[in-house]
Amino acid sequence: MTKPLVYFLCTGNSCRSQIADGFLRAMGGERYEVRSAGLEAHGLNPRAVQVMEEAGVDISTHTSDVIDSELLNRADYVITLCGHADEHCPVIQRQEVIKWHWGFDDPAQAKGTEEEIMGQFRHVRDAIQSRIRQFLEEGN
Repeated sequence: MTKPLVYFLCTGNSCRSQIADGFLRAMGGERYEVRSAGLEAHGLNPRAVQVMEEAGVDISTHTSDVIDSELLNRADYVITLCGHADEHCPVIQRQEVIKWHWGFDDPAQAKGTEEEIMGQFRHVRDAIQSRIRQFLEEGN
């Protein structure tokens, strides 16, 4: 039996979708095939790698990818993590797909000192981890 495919989408596939991808792989990878992508590929954000490392999840080998229409159309779950991706997500052909929007602020847009910026990354990381836990507990 194949695992359900969860496809996390964001604008640049650099922070939020990478964090969600990393947490679902770490917490539920035995139950799901997990992928992430963006409307564009902005590169993996080093601060996202750092805050995930703090949480015990290594995403340093992840790549920033553009949405793959084949993956999109075989996904069981398509989850957008930013409003821009939600509004501009390509049309999904499969009727059976479950599409959700989990909106999180973009930590890459945070301003202030390095400590304040990292605080925003940690806040978003923790919020995404909480939402992934909820997803797994609901038995999707």
